[in-house]
Amino acid sequence: MFKRFLALTLMVLAPLTVVAQDTDTPDWEEGTHYDLIVPALRTADPDKIEVVEFFWYGCGHCYTFDPLISRWKETLADDVDFKGSPAVWNKPMELHAAMFYTADVLGVLDALHTVMFQAMNVDGKRLGSEAEIRQLFTANGVSGEDFDKAFSSFGVSSQVRQANSRARAAKITGTPEMMVNGKYRISIRKAGSQANMLKLADFLIEKERAAAQTAAAS
Repeated sequence: MFKRFLALTLMVLAPLTVVAQDTDTPDWEEGTHYDLIVPALRTADPDKIEVVEFFWYGCGHCYTFDPLISRWKETLADDVDFKGSPAVWNKPMELHAAMFYTADVLGVLDALHTVMFQAMNVDGKRLGSEAEIRQLFTANGVSGEDFDKAFSSFGVSSQVRQANSRARAAKITGTPEMMVNGKYRISIRKAGSQANMLKLADFLIEKERAAAQTAAAS
């Protein structure tokens, strides 16, 4: 008798559990929580779902977002390609974008990314000149000669121009912001929080994954 009562109780409670889980799932809406980018931007690899973070080393919100992004990146599947893209709105930010791509070219971005954030947001350094940026690199094990060669290279200046064009085409209005597969823009203003930005990114990644699977099956 007790077993029958327990079984009936579980049958009654099961739908309630499902409803509670559905209620906890956000109902993300285009235009309300994220924006459609028109026209969509071309991605580097059409076989990957590209996620871009637009940031600036001098942005305090980007500084607090960076640890969240770092942990989140570790959860991404192999079909997702994450890229950082420095915002370029003025000459100082152009210098900082060149700083980012110089570190990337020299293969020290993983080691210096947090260092550059800390220099501007904790240590109070403006990094407003090539000489000051050079000093930061050499203090962290990069030879001055290697820095000079990379910082003034065509490759770095070309990537800075591309970053500027990318941000303008995506119509970003602040930092940090994110773009998913060249189609969707996520801002903290609409998402409501940095944590929600990452939840939205997960949602849109899955949306693009499902669309790709549907296209492949048709």
